[in-house]
Amino acid sequence: MRILFVTSEAFPFAATGGLGDVSGALPKALRNRRHAVRVVMPLHGVIDRQYRDMMKLTSIFYVPVGWRNQYCGVFECALNNVKYYFLDNEYYFKRGGLYGFQDDAERFAFFSRAVLEMLKRVDFEPQIIHVNDWQTALVPVYLNLYYRHIPKFYGIKTLTTIHNIQYQGKFDLSITEDIFGVERAKTGIIEYNGGVNLLKGAITQSDRVSTVSPSYAGEILDPWFSHGLDSLLGENKSKLRGILNGIDTIVYDPETDSSIAANYNTKDFKNKALCKRELLKEFSFDNDGEPVIGIVSRLVAHKGFDLIYNILEYILLSGLKVVMLGAGDYLYENSFSDFAARYPDRFGLKLGYIPELARKIYAGSDMYLMPSKSEPCGLSQMLALRYGSVPIVRETGGLKDTVSDSGDGKGNGFTFKSYNAQDMLDACLRAKAAYESPDVWKTLVERAMRCDNSWKSASGGYIELYEEMLNLW
Repeated sequence: MRILFVTSEAFPFAATGGLGDVSGALPKALRNRRHAVRVVMPLHGVIDRQYRDMMKLTSIFYVPVGWRNQYCGVFECALNNVKYYFLDNEYYFKRGGLYGFQDDAERFAFFSRAVLEMLKRVDFEPQIIHVNDWQTALVPVYLNLYYRHIPKFYGIKTLTTIHNIQYQGKFDLSITEDIFGVERAKTGIIEYNGGVNLLKGAITQSDRVSTVSPSYAGEILDPWFSHGLDSLLGENKSKLRGILNGIDTIVYDPETDSSIAANYNTKDFKNKALCKRELLKEFSFDNDGEPVIGIVSRLVAHKGFDLIYNILEYILLSGLKVVMLGAGDYLYENSFSDFAARYPDRFGLKLGYIPELARKIYAGSDMYLMPSKSEPCGLSQMLALRYGSVPIVRETGGLKDTVSDSGDGKGNGFTFKSYNAQDMLDACLRAKAAYESPDVWKTLVERAMRCDNSWKSASGGYIELYEEMLNLW
């Protein structure tokens, strides 16, 4: 199959989170399964020189943006046997970050239209265009409005993947013609609840819509999770599929990872104890044999940090140590900094995101806590499993799909259902009890590390969906 993967970010070029990880790993996995996949993304100003030096300018053209025509240059390079297109416009993309600018609507309207203009000029005729999140949601809209009459675009199918439904591309209706170039008679395509909603446009205009886990696909039909789109998704339920993300098991491999103190694998993970010792040193903790819970996350409410804050003192006094890496809401940063000052020998906090330290936490912690209020897929619990840190999670979204409770003697972690601090504490205490039985714990760690959350496995779901789309009339 021939797939054009459209994204606003991709690892290792420019990435801010899960979308970047997926955009870096999924195309590579598809290519390894002998599908012709190419990736297109903006030429962000933050892309490192080592990658820019790999790129070659291959085309220049102008892109309609409302009433304007804006320059676009196409740069190309190959990495991991995948060809990448980078769309250049310094006015829109030569900035110190990827998102959060006042003109984001115009920036990504330009990018979406430029993707289709680029296809007129490159030697690639995709059967499927796969777009991701609101930043690329106008691609299927523009395709149906302005490009279907061109032979090269006749049979192209479109898939929109929702990585987090909270972010929908909402803007004022007044900019519909001036910025998005959608004439007044067609405004209904992207109008929702009195404003512009770009994700709504993609949902209605795409052949299929996917989310990043089966459970999340069901959850977003519920008003509790949908952020206002439940009725629209209900109307388009026949299009909706849930496909679980994977992780790059080559990039994240405890057997070869140079960031951790000692390497290990599923057959022999004694060196994990050395990784724990180094982690304890990192946070100036005593190596007294107590279990350590790791947390690597943005410090925001929907990640469950109100639960952690409310019960943290009980966790610490129960004989568990906790190490936390992350940044986010000032309230949480302040509150957990206070805990670190009060319990310096039991609670360690590093504010910010330090990739090497994150890996040390996965490798050195005994357990990994993710009590999310909502979690479309989650990658951290998969990384924890990979490194033998037993997950403690709330049963929601991708957490529910990847972690099962070990109470049945078969599960790979500890789970709780209700969004309740006491239930979370109970799961932590059950994990501690299992840790205190060495044979039980060894079996559980081995079971966790043997879980297959690779993209080699996960990409099969996308291939099946692509094949289904190509069989549509």
